[in-house]
Amino acid sequence: MADSAHGTHHAEMSFWRRYVFSTDHKVIGIQYSITALVFLFFGFSLMLLMRWQLAYPDQPLPIIGGLFGELRMPGGVMLPDFYNQLGAMHGTIMVFLGVVPLAVGGFGNFVVPLQIGAPDMAFPRLNMASYWALFLGGVTMFASFFVPGGAAQSGWTSYPPLSDIAPMGQTIWLVGMLFLIVSSLLGAINFITTILQLRAPGLTFMRFPFFVWAQFVTAFLLLLGFPPLQAAGIFQLMDRLAGTSFFLPSGLVVSGQPIAATGGGSPILWQHLFWFLAHPEVYVLILPAMGIVAEVVANNTRKPLWGYKSMVYSLLFLGFMSFIVWAHHMFITGMGTAMSSFFQTTTMIISIPSVIILSCLIISLWGGSIRFNTPMLFALAFLPMFGIGGLTGLPLGLATADIHLHDTYYVIGHFHYVVAPGTILALFAGIYYWYPKATGRKMSEFLGKLHFWPSFIFMNGVFLPMLIQGLHGVQRRLYDGGAAYAHAQPVLHLNKIMSYSAWGLALTQVFFIVNFFWSLRKGEKTSDNPWEATTIEWSAPSPPPHGNFVSMPQAYRGPYEYSVPGHPTDFLPQFSPGAGEKAKTGQAGKTSH
Repeated sequence: MADSAHGTHHAEMSFWRRYVFSTDHKVIGIQYSITALVFLFFGFSLMLLMRWQLAYPDQPLPIIGGLFGELRMPGGVMLPDFYNQLGAMHGTIMVFLGVVPLAVGGFGNFVVPLQIGAPDMAFPRLNMASYWALFLGGVTMFASFFVPGGAAQSGWTSYPPLSDIAPMGQTIWLVGMLFLIVSSLLGAINFITTILQLRAPGLTFMRFPFFVWAQFVTAFLLLLGFPPLQAAGIFQLMDRLAGTSFFLPSGLVVSGQPIAATGGGSPILWQHLFWFLAHPEVYVLILPAMGIVAEVVANNTRKPLWGYKSMVYSLLFLGFMSFIVWAHHMFITGMGTAMSSFFQTTTMIISIPSVIILSCLIISLWGGSIRFNTPMLFALAFLPMFGIGGLTGLPLGLATADIHLHDTYYVIGHFHYVVAPGTILALFAGIYYWYPKATGRKMSEFLGKLHFWPSFIFMNGVFLPMLIQGLHGVQRRLYDGGAAYAHAQPVLHLNKIMSYSAWGLALTQVFFIVNFFWSLRKGEKTSDNPWEATTIEWSAPSPPPHGNFVSMPQAYRGPYEYSVPGHPTDFLPQFSPGAGEKAKTGQAGKTSH
């Protein structure tokens, strides 16, 4: 437990123990964050290559095309197999190695113990093991590009029977996924235990910052959702390596040749097991983002969150409902009308708590004295972007509409509005917001705004045309972007708009990278509470020392006491005793004497 781990915290630690194999939640949070940002950049780069092929099918990629070798891009022209590898690994890396590790591993590790007034996570060594399992999973995934046949190429969903008979890269993908699942399970157990057991005195459940609630529910989603996918991954490994046929149906013929080890298996079984995790996984991506946005909005409107309790109850209901909507991804598998109706109904119901949370955040803006700093701009941009992502998902939850839209670019546009302009904008808000706590310095506002505005415009340039293409029936995963299809011709020109927007989005991130590293040395030095915030993490020194707090914090009130009538400042921190508490303390002191 944390106490035993801190028993020797005054001993001088070596470089390796302090920065590499650290058990300090802040160091681990930073390790998660940097690893995730590197993988986000790598996964994003794979998409930039794909966008060239979609905008200019079968034309050689200038300058760098020859670097990928004759097996992938002969003469600089991308081969279909390599295109499939880029697509499968882009999805895998962005979800499992980018957004989730940053949202949960990075922000969760760094912020949650500070926000609940804990000295560390409940199981520091388990925390370290969780990070290194993620790192091994990432290295394994990256290495798969260099095995014979290249990386996995059956999509990020890895549907069998295609994935069962794919080249060796799929086996490496499965091994990598098992590492990532172990990492998530270890982290989930740690978060739940830490939040329940290591809260500061006075921090009751309804005094939690909304970000803590978001991480708490997210941990349960990871803990309950990943085991079925872990079982499915092992089954698929058995199919590929041990000759079983969990997912291979009888009579399977590939390229005119019957496959020997088939019989009795069901490809649909994989889809059930995969989506039982993968739909809650969407909420694993979005809930921490909502938590970040709530913190930033409350702080920069200088108002309490409107409808805090409604938001918490909605969050809990959202977490529960996320486990009974998975089959809306499978309407075209031939399920009966009764089952379709059930999953249509649950899908419509789950939109209600999302609408409540989004509405509360928007209403919180009303009448606020809003500070339009960089974290607030990113948080504000999240609101309409997530709204578009949510609204465009409703037609996909209805079986009749889904038949037309299934596997089109509409699905890609909808999903990315949820996780890219939605979640990633929120994650940027969090980086700008908590950067002073982690480093003791602020990031540049000027560079931050240069980062925000083009990012916001280019993101919509990438994803809005996808919705239009999808409504025209253009299929996803087309190697030529639809050039060979008559029905795609009216919207084919959008491929170039999306590609140039994507490349512009990549260039815009230079402002963020420069700002991030420049501010480490040259950023404005700040006080411990530069945003004049109310939650407990701002009572710790910046950056927090080992053990986090100079003295044990205590929670005296709710998390968002802004603009309290009669108070001399416009914020009353959760960790500061008010006049009433001081009077009680003084009375207790007199009584004891």
